[in-house]
Amino acid sequence: MISVHDFSLRIGARELVHNANFSISKGAKIGLVGRNGAGKTTTMRLLAGEKDRGAAEHEGKITVSGQVGYLPQDTTEGDLTQSARERIISVRGIDQLLARIRKAELEMSTQTGPRQQKAMERYVRLDQEFTNNGGWAAASEAAQIAAALGVDERLLDQTLDTLSGGQRRRVELARVLFSGAQTLLLDEPTNHLDHDSILWLRDWLQNYSGGFMVISHDVNLLEETVNQVFYLDARTATLDVYHLGWKAYLRQREEDERRRRKERANALRKAATLQAQGEKMRYKATKAVAAQQMLRRAEELRKAAGEEASEERAARIRFPEPAECGKVPLTAEGLSKSYGSLEVFTGVDLAIDRGARVVVLGLNGAGKTTLLRILAGVESSDSGEVKPGHGLLLGYYAQEHDLLDTEATVEENMRSGAPFLDDTALRSILGQFLFGADDIVKPVGVLSGGEKTRLALATLVASSANVLLLDEPTNNLDPASREEILSALRTYEGAVVLVTHDAGAVEALNPDRVLLLPDGDEDLWDESYLDLVSLT
Repeated sequence: MISVHDFSLRIGARELVHNANFSISKGAKIGLVGRNGAGKTTTMRLLAGEKDRGAAEHEGKITVSGQVGYLPQDTTEGDLTQSARERIISVRGIDQLLARIRKAELEMSTQTGPRQQKAMERYVRLDQEFTNNGGWAAASEAAQIAAALGVDERLLDQTLDTLSGGQRRRVELARVLFSGAQTLLLDEPTNHLDHDSILWLRDWLQNYSGGFMVISHDVNLLEETVNQVFYLDARTATLDVYHLGWKAYLRQREEDERRRRKERANALRKAATLQAQGEKMRYKATKAVAAQQMLRRAEELRKAAGEEASEERAARIRFPEPAECGKVPLTAEGLSKSYGSLEVFTGVDLAIDRGARVVVLGLNGAGKTTLLRILAGVESSDSGEVKPGHGLLLGYYAQEHDLLDTEATVEENMRSGAPFLDDTALRSILGQFLFGADDIVKPVGVLSGGEKTRLALATLVASSANVLLLDEPTNNLDPASREEILSALRTYEGAVVLVTHDAGAVEALNPDRVLLLPDGDEDLWDESYLDLVSLT
């Protein structure tokens, strides 16, 4: 259980949360919602006991009892030399006992005489201890959870450094669900999951007996799993608690907004009446005191009414005007990639014509992200070649934001990506992406997933790229910002190679071709492929 009293959060002069009180108890299934940058990820990080890595300051008391399982948006945790299986089961500590069993097995097969006998005795003792602790059943359970999330048996024995960002993310989610924690804190758990895995996760959360808080832009997940909604209002820094399911919350919040607008209008009408009456009376000596009282009361009513609740802002996203280039700005021939004995894809050919619109489809682990990284020059292929054409200017959006320098500030990252911009132009673009004066001095490592997405997109806007490589560009975005991305895709005149689970993004792109991995087959786009988008 987690109990929070008088919690406030601010970054610089900007207050994100003011004096919030709430708890996450057994059976509480909470959706934490609000626009990107409202403070959801920072709040969850603090609830999980993680130290803030930036300029955020918080007050209040956070009390935690029992084990907490935390899924951050950052998937770089863990020893990269561990296998995926070891990473998952280590959360219960049974990996160490399993390692001792493997060592005893090795000594049994390599030693002779008394040493072999001792190894056999040690193996029997360890095996019994492992069985008594539910180790074998637990290992099977971990494998089942991993498989349900798209991490199959062959991936479980690979080391973490050979896995894609999406695979790492699914391993971390499997680890949290396997942990047996009484309270779960999940930050965008459906990222990188295919359709079947999302359905499985919904069912798992519906039947989970503990308490959880989830940050998600997956409306269906919220609708199917939560029984409370916490709305973090970025306009007022208030945390509004609704002890309601998702649909009832939406209705109640709409009613609350109407009521607030009506109350504000009534207060302003009273203020206007008092103001007018006070102005009439203020020059009459016998009524001057009463007039001043009316004017003061009018000012108090206006202040209490506050600013009109406006629609929450979304980043104004427009992709760059593409620079001139040749007819075929990017070509790839015979690309192959393997990790150890695992072949990801082989013999992939691709020619990106000027203004082409290509969507890449394939099951999780088919190499979609790896292909984009190779095309972008971030990763090397085992064979084959990427050939830049005349005038090629690449813009690469990485789903894990691993090209951002997490130690540098927002402004420093932007300046590194667009050194030709002066201060005014640079800050103007960042402002379009909702980064204010306090935000641009934050280290990137403390940003939420949505804020990192906006920063990565801002660096694209500052370029003159004529070929965009976009890997899950709508992940972590609130609905308004997602619509901005879709609008930008519709109007961009350069070439796009898109990897996404978002059918709406594919429809906005209106692709002319599809590349199917791992086979590397290319086909003209047909609407029948749209059904595969959420499944791949």
